Order: sequence, then structure tokens, then C-alpha cells
Amino acid sequence: MLQGRCLILIDGSNFYFKLKDLKLHHLLHFDFSRFITLLSGERTIIRSTYYVGAVRTDGTEYTQQLFNNQRKLLAHLQKHHLSYSLGYLMKNGGVVHEKGVDVHMAVDMLVAAYEDHCDHIILVSSDTDLIPAIKKAQELGKIVEYVGFSHKPSLGLVKNCQESTLLKREQIVSLMNL
Repeated sequence: MLQGRCLILIDGSNFYFKLKDLKLHHLLHFDFSRFITLLSGERTIIRSTYYVGAVRTDGTEYTQQLFNNQRKLLAHLQKHHLSYSLGYLMKNGGVVHEKGVDVHMAVDMLVAAYEDHCDHIILVSSDTDLIPAIKKAQELGKIVEYVGFSHKPSLGLVKNCQESTLLKREQIVSLMNL
């Protein structure tokens, strides 16, 4: 069996929208504990972190609802022993963009690699902006595994990571507590 120490990094927005494509985006019903166990195998989990932009309320009912829903999600993650890291959301031309999340993920990946916190980095993201950090972690002797979704894999991450796992809809459904 696979042994060693692993770090699990989940790009929350990316994860949510991939689940939404599958019509399985009810994150409060997702069993993150079993998901983390599935990903880690027999490895010792050093840390598992969910990265997402922080919702701020502007006083409207809509943003207050988004804020409240995110607080419920963060509590759900903590219940499943996931830490979380918050970037921020920025509105530009009426469109909301997540900022800082990729940087937090890249920094955590590089700190773990340089400080030898883990042997294996499991990256649940399809963001190719992370490729420079992936390459550096690999140069430092770490195995980087891309975990994506079979219905929309990131070919760039498949190409640049030593290992790839593409999740099928049935696997995700089995992790939903409906």
C-alpha cells in the first residue's frame, strides 16, 4: 500500500463548479472525511486544506445569504477535520473574481516541499497557474498527484504531475450523504 506523508490541497471554487457540472454541488451533504481518506490511502495526512474566496456581505439579502452559506460550509469542513484558507472575492465589471487562492495554494505547496513536511502532495484543482509550483515541488523530490474529474480533466495538470486520478461521477455520488 501507499505509505508516507501527504498534504491535500483542495481548490474549493474549482471543486464546487466541477460538482455543479455533475449536479452534485450540495457541499453540506459531501462527506469530506471519506473523500480525504480515499485520496490519502494509507499515507499519513499532514494537513488537508480547502481554499476559497471569502464572501463579504454588503448588507443586501443576497450577499448575506451567500455569507451565511459560506459560514455553514466552513463549519462543515471543520467537522470533517479540514482546515481552510481564505482568499478574497473582487467584483470587476459586475463579475466576481476569486483572488489570492492560487497563491495560497502555491505557497503552501512550496513551504511543504522546502521544509520537507510531506512526501506526496495531492492537488484537487484544475488550475494550470499552479504548474510552476508543481514543478518546483517535484524538483525537490515530492510526488505531486493531480486529482480531477473525468468529465473535465485538466490536460495541463495530467501532463505536469507524476500521478493523476480522475474521479468518476459514481465515486462522487458515493461520497454524498443525501
